[in-house]
Amino acid sequence: MAIFLTKESKVLVQGMTGAEGMKHTRRMLAAGTLIVGGVNPRKAGRTVDLDGRAIPVFGSVREGVEATGADVTVVFVPPPFAKAAVIEAADAGIGLAVVITEGIPVHDAVAFHAHARTRGTRILGPNCPGVISPGQSNAGIIPADIAPRPGRIGLVSKSGTLTYQLMHELRETGFSSAVGIGGDPVIGTTHIDCLTAFENDSDTELIVLIGEIGGAAEERAAAHIAEHITKPVIGYIAGFTAPEGKTMGHAGAIVSGSSGTAEAKKKALEAAGVRVGSTPTETAKLVLTHLATRSPSSV
Repeated sequence: MAIFLTKESKVLVQGMTGAEGMKHTRRMLAAGTLIVGGVNPRKAGRTVDLDGRAIPVFGSVREGVEATGADVTVVFVPPPFAKAAVIEAADAGIGLAVVITEGIPVHDAVAFHAHARTRGTRILGPNCPGVISPGQSNAGIIPADIAPRPGRIGLVSKSGTLTYQLMHELRETGFSSAVGIGGDPVIGTTHIDCLTAFENDSDTELIVLIGEIGGAAEERAAAHIAEHITKPVIGYIAGFTAPEGKTMGHAGAIVSGSSGTAEAKKKALEAAGVRVGSTPTETAKLVLTHLATRSPSSV
């Protein structure tokens, strides 16, 4: 199958009528995503023609859910309004909210994550590229054409750019799902959540984990792998040359002393049996080498 997103997923787009929302809704539709509507209170009742498809615009997420049975939303709402948009989606019973928006204040992210947990809504992000299950559905901004083939690799990554690079390097092999979890200090779905989902997914044979400097998420993932993951995991950590104390890229990517360094994360993963590449290309080669040498019975 896939994790979190399948061809049956019914997707709303909050902020669909904005420039970014329109652009990426077109891309999602082209990838086969079942887009059932957009949400914009100021344009409720209209339809938007996207490449020959009339997409209805609803005044609220609840209206969209009641009319279409939507179970996923992709959020392109600007930062000042993102908290309210995610809370609205959770209150409407949405199962998965993919929050693309970057620049959301940390206290807003804390608030909507806490609220979503009480409603049983999974949050992906914020500041993430989304999730794609090639050949089935694409919720977010991941370019579908970089890895159009479904396959047996599961990918979880903090970095959107590195998600794209690894998908491109392994495009001939294919993915069950690729998940960009985002690199903000507060995120919803974690490496551990994805590792567990891939472990339980019969169509995933091998897992690729991409991390980066800052925080202890990768160390926690390593401990989880050692205790709970039986499938092979190949890893890559970005930031070996990052200077101490300087924020690099993502808001959560800051190193203080030895805590959160790429080397510390690499050692933790290797101690859990994860092979860690020194570059994205080497990481892809490790994946291909493993798949080429696996026993026929594991295919």
